[in-house]
Amino acid sequence: MKSTKQIWQKWSTTVKVLPLILLVAFLKLLSHKFGLEVMELNALFTSLVAGTIFLIGFLISGVLSDYKESEKIPNELTASIKSLTDDAYTIWKSKNSATAREFIDFQKGFLDSVIMWFYKKERTKTLLEKISQMNDFFVELDKEGIIPAYIVKMKNEQNNIRKLILRVDTIRDTDFIGSAYAIVETMGFLTGLGLIMIKIEPFYASLFVTLLVTFLMSYMVFLIIDLDNPFDYSTKGESGTEISLKPLHDLDLVMKDFN
Repeated sequence: MKSTKQIWQKWSTTVKVLPLILLVAFLKLLSHKFGLEVMELNALFTSLVAGTIFLIGFLISGVLSDYKESEKIPNELTASIKSLTDDAYTIWKSKNSATAREFIDFQKGFLDSVIMWFYKKERTKTLLEKISQMNDFFVELDKEGIIPAYIVKMKNEQNNIRKLILRVDTIRDTDFIGSAYAIVETMGFLTGLGLIMIKIEPFYASLFVTLLVTFLMSYMVFLIIDLDNPFDYSTKGESGTEISLKPLHDLDLVMKDFN
């Protein structure tokens, strides 16, 4: 099953592109059969192709920088939740604090909420309210005379969790330069249309070049769109270019075993 999943992740974008390639191949055959190849290959057209490739390179460089930053978020989120739980466990064992024990149980439910939130089964507003609810535990711990350094450390982790949640929410709901997408898609469409109407001899060489250029440009556009939202689990699950939530799932299993 793991091997099948890896294969699908590797080739999923190619599968998405195939219907478009088949459509272009069909249109190219029709254009050749009915004499609609009325254009000649020239420097102006090759400049159009070069310009489209330049814009694609510009887009993917911007999207990749955000993607590399996003890859760190599940690990950092897991580390902060684990740190909070460890601190509460230390307080519970050393001081026999009922509040610390309740906070550990709270963290179990909070982790489940975080995972559900990634799948858009929990609202951001609700999750932020649960983060604020941690303050009630900190107040009780302070009343119990817990060392302030512990509480300050836990508050810092709480703040880090809030920042990471807001960061993911921004990435998830914001497209990278929508106008740039529009111009790339327009130029890609015009390039494909030009390739269909350009006459190159022999015909099969023309068909090969048309399909190759169309495949490369459409593949890159689909890839950029996928990379632009690496947290789209609600529609795609943890497959394709979505960032793995394995650290959170692993922590969830550990915390469920904790009594």
